[in-house]
Amino acid sequence: MRLALFEPDIPPNVGTLIRLGACLGVPIDVIEPCGFPFGDRAMRRAGLDYIELASVTRHPSWRAFRAAGPKGRLVLLTTKAALPYTDFAFRADDILMVGRESVGAPQDVHDAADARLRIPMAPDRRSLNVAVAAAMVLGEALRQTGGLTQQERSPHDR
Repeated sequence: MRLALFEPDIPPNVGTLIRLGACLGVPIDVIEPCGFPFGDRAMRRAGLDYIELASVTRHPSWRAFRAAGPKGRLVLLTTKAALPYTDFAFRADDILMVGRESVGAPQDVHDAADARLRIPMAPDRRSLNVAVAAAMVLGEALRQTGGLTQQERSPHDR
């Protein structure tokens, strides 16, 4: 399982998602350009001390991310999808992708996705915070694939 952030706009969301990845043992792919300077100082402030515990790969563009070829299905979380994430069968090699906070993901990313999922919400609600949405879906994906039970057996928990 991997979590990919497509051209993120907001440093605190990136920090939250890096912390999520570090805590759950999920690698993070950041697809640039970001809407802010992606430097050590900004990320240390946003990701606290978890940045050093996370596996983060930066890609200079969507094309570079695709060329790097993380293996697995590309699963895009989007408000434009018909299929609820709760009705989807996740696989351990899935790459969960979230779009930009301001505009989501462009059509070429939608077209490249192997699956597009949405989070069911109350009527007339636009969207959840991208970090909250990613955490919800990642939690379900890890539950389905047994990824959470690996965390429970950590030597730090004994």
